[in-house]
Amino acid sequence: EMTELGRGMKDVQDLLKGPKTRGIFGEDALEMLLKQVLPLASYQMQYRFESGEIVDCVIRLKEGLICVDSKFPLENFRALLKAESEIDETAFRKAFLKDVKKHVEVIAKKYILPNEGTLDFALMYVPMESVFQEIVNDQELNEFARAKKVFITSPNSFYNYITTISNVLKGAKMNELARQVL
Repeated sequence: EMTELGRGMKDVQDLLKGPKTRGIFGEDALEMLLKQVLPLASYQMQYRFESGEIVDCVIRLKEGLICVDSKFPLENFRALLKAESEIDETAFRKAFLKDVKKHVEVIAKKYILPNEGTLDFALMYVPMESVFQEIVNDQELNEFARAKKVFITSPNSFYNYITTISNVLKGAKMNELARQVL
């Protein structure tokens, strides 16, 4: 059983090696969470903007679209975990945070587009809690992301966001039904 477990873990590690497969994994995890909480009509996967850019997901609200893009910055994170010296750890942490900062900049530039109906912020979904924890532990990076109006989420925090959105959507629907009854 331990041998089988080891093989299974190796298969997961192999799956997450390539950026393309990590991207697919992140998008699938994002969609699975959305399906659990939100009605299908309230979100759209692979939303295309007039510019031709495609965001992983938009959540439709009366006020506008919330863009959600899945990012999985894993190479330098793995190197950080395997660092054998303090110098290496510092270098890999710096490289990892630089990767995340680049993702935040891209999301802010490509997907915060009020002229195309988006709200003035976006969500960056990081599908692995340990990677997310490393990000949120850096105060400077969090301030940078907030300044760019990109909120970084993990599976747990994203679930909380969409649960709140679901409640807002239900409240709006109840208000509309009450208006019709009146």
